[in-house]
Amino acid sequence: MSSTAVLKTEAQPIRACTVSRDVQIFDLLIEDMEATLGESWGDLGFGDALAFLEQPEAESLQFICIALDEQDEADLGLIVDIIAAARARGIKVIIVAEDVSPASLHQLLREGGNEFVPYPLPENELAQAIDRVLAPPAAPVPAAATSDPHRPSIRAEGDRNGVVLPVHGMAGGTGATTFAVNLAWELACLDPKSPPRVCLLDLDLQFGSASTYLDLPRREAVFELLSDTESMDGDSFIQALMTYQDKLHVLTAPTEMIPLDLLSSDDVRRLINEARANFDYIVIDMPTTMVEWSQAVLEAAHVYFAMIEMDMRSAQNTLRIKRALKAEDLPFDKLRFILNRGPRFTDLNGKSRVRRLADSLGISIEVQLPDGGRAVAQNADHGIPMGEGIPKNPLRKEIAKLAAQVHDVNQSEARGG
Repeated sequence: MSSTAVLKTEAQPIRACTVSRDVQIFDLLIEDMEATLGESWGDLGFGDALAFLEQPEAESLQFICIALDEQDEADLGLIVDIIAAARARGIKVIIVAEDVSPASLHQLLREGGNEFVPYPLPENELAQAIDRVLAPPAAPVPAAATSDPHRPSIRAEGDRNGVVLPVHGMAGGTGATTFAVNLAWELACLDPKSPPRVCLLDLDLQFGSASTYLDLPRREAVFELLSDTESMDGDSFIQALMTYQDKLHVLTAPTEMIPLDLLSSDDVRRLINEARANFDYIVIDMPTTMVEWSQAVLEAAHVYFAMIEMDMRSAQNTLRIKRALKAEDLPFDKLRFILNRGPRFTDLNGKSRVRRLADSLGISIEVQLPDGGRAVAQNADHGIPMGEGIPKNPLRKEIAKLAAQVHDVNQSEARGG
């Protein structure tokens, strides 16, 4: 099949078109289109697509698949025009991309792309994307009939100036997400009469599990919000959140795995600024990987919690991040190191090893959390905070104590200001 404006001429109407520089480059796309649509699809080149979309023959189209790779980024303006023309006629747009930069993909989705599918195509992914774009819109549910316990009940008022508390694991498995989720919950439960507003942002976009730890569903609204932060306002930010027991508000990781660098530093700043304007505390669960926008989070942070363990991985990675931040003249002094699974109170040898670790790294380990044992992982699998499931666990007690200290410091500074 050549990339021309000549479509298949069978009697059945054309339901869809691929649009590409040369569809033969995307042979798997051809196979999936034929498997899904049979003969009721056609192919267009980038140069022919705009003209065809103005023709009466385009009225039968339900969607187009725009296939592109890194060579097509030079024609991004033309592709954006094609998307706009399709959307103007009510035609859905699926983006099939191979080795396209996150910035370009972000622009295409922001300009009106309905779905993104990576190439080479995962099995059945195209068919599922087609089903999603062609699914009829859900009927609106009267406000009185809504009973979703996870929907936010608050409104965006923009009357706050929240404290930003990122949590970053210096190595995988150091308990950063467990700490972030339970710190956020303990902060939200500090004062039953006048509870602070707390927001948990899961910015581990690929493997974030805050939603799992709280048994919250993930929503497409998160990806839509992150894809177009320029048009985000307080209301759209609040509506993308989920709530746990109407106390803790959570921006979950997106439903699908997306590139970490899909977000820019400006996107993250807008997200944090919107959260600060509407919440008293913002706990951020960070990915282990350092990315471009990590600096934006560090600069916005009031305290940046760094989770470590008594192992060589944590020690080596701590030295790496220390050198990296100081080389770039970034505020390393914001980092507060927390040792997870620390030695017991009676383990004098363990305490000596902690001191030697801190001295060798040139850091201060200000908080030592005890090992909560298997009960911590089991409780997380049940999707509830430790304060709800295992309130007497020693790890939960230490996190609750730290949350109270954070709140006291914040309150005293507010009174002093």
